[in-house]
Amino acid sequence: MLYLRLFRESVIMAWQSLVVNKLRTVLSLLGVTIGIFAIISVFTAVDGLKANVQGSIDQLGSNVIYIEKWPWAFGGDYPWWKYWQRPLVSVKELDELKQRNTLAESFAFDATLSNQVLKYRSNTVENSDIDIYSHDYEKLATFNLQEGRYFTDAESNSGYPVVILGFNIKDALFPNEDPIDKQIILKGRRVTVIGVYAKEGESTIGNSNDNIAAIPVNFARKFIDIKSDRVHPILMVKGKTGVTNQELMDELRGNMRSIRRLRPVEDDNFALNETKLLSTQISGIFDAVSIGGWIIGGFSILVGGFGIANIMFVSVKERTPIIGIQKSLGARNSFILVQFLTEAIVLCLFGGLLGILLVYLVTVVAGFFDMDFALTLHNIILGLSVSVIIGLISGFVPAYTASRLDPVEAIRAN
Repeated sequence: MLYLRLFRESVIMAWQSLVVNKLRTVLSLLGVTIGIFAIISVFTAVDGLKANVQGSIDQLGSNVIYIEKWPWAFGGDYPWWKYWQRPLVSVKELDELKQRNTLAESFAFDATLSNQVLKYRSNTVENSDIDIYSHDYEKLATFNLQEGRYFTDAESNSGYPVVILGFNIKDALFPNEDPIDKQIILKGRRVTVIGVYAKEGESTIGNSNDNIAAIPVNFARKFIDIKSDRVHPILMVKGKTGVTNQELMDELRGNMRSIRRLRPVEDDNFALNETKLLSTQISGIFDAVSIGGWIIGGFSILVGGFGIANIMFVSVKERTPIIGIQKSLGARNSFILVQFLTEAIVLCLFGGLLGILLVYLVTVVAGFFDMDFALTLHNIILGLSVSVIIGLISGFVPAYTASRLDPVEAIRAN
């Protein structure tokens, strides 16, 4: 009960300090408010972007290996000139892998032809991507169809002219009409719409299906060069249940080297990629941004800490006679120390709460622009915890000074 009464009195004194010295308090708390705002706003933005990116990466499949010309690694020592000379993967190599691999469950070919024009009657869509899939693509990728269906096995094998449209393309070509079984013009060919992807929204890594038109590979090879760098062909391989990515990659590496007849002394002329590589690189980028937020916010909090310490020194000076009376009535040094420390913490919490409130207002405004920012409980607790720590640090010296005052000298102070 004693500590509860002490806390209550400290909160009341802190509030009185805020009310009586409004300008001084606002200027002193401004540093803490700006610092907490800077740190928590950066973390909130990073969390939102990270969730968006991770969601996009998860769509690629954590247990899928991507065989292609270019490795998913970037940096100053990225030897692009070496990778540029590598041969492209092909459907023929995919067929050979199917015969050789024992640890894989599904195989698929994927390629993309960008910046294409699609037409339906008087409606036209530009800058669309034509995605070229082999039949088993649906077993390796994550997507949902809003209307219609996926390619049948017969349509894929025979190269039938069918297409699945992304949500945005469907809206542009068929704003007031059911697209299923209608024919559109794709690179001068008439193709029948059999399905529409569900709306996914913008993807940070650019793998949204909203702006693509997907066609079977055996149809595409009739009028598109799928062995060209323009389409960036990729082989996708999914391991069987219980098979680790590393085990699958080891088998794929051996078989690819055998298929390409590479000698033991020769380096691989292909890349084996997994989504873990993307996640690691993205996490590194976001960690650097978070450190930047700590640095920017840290300077503001440092200034705010000095402001809080200044307020507490003034508060100690103004209440020196009261401290003397309290000590003469038997108050211990620890009682005075805790009293002023609590006041400093409460002052910093006011500043931290204001900073968090500003972050919340920013997330509300961001919501109107379809930006995926949300103030999480973790970040709120982090902001309040930092405020408490700053209160302890900035208030300790003034509180310690108050606790060591001589009661007789304190009562005599003006």
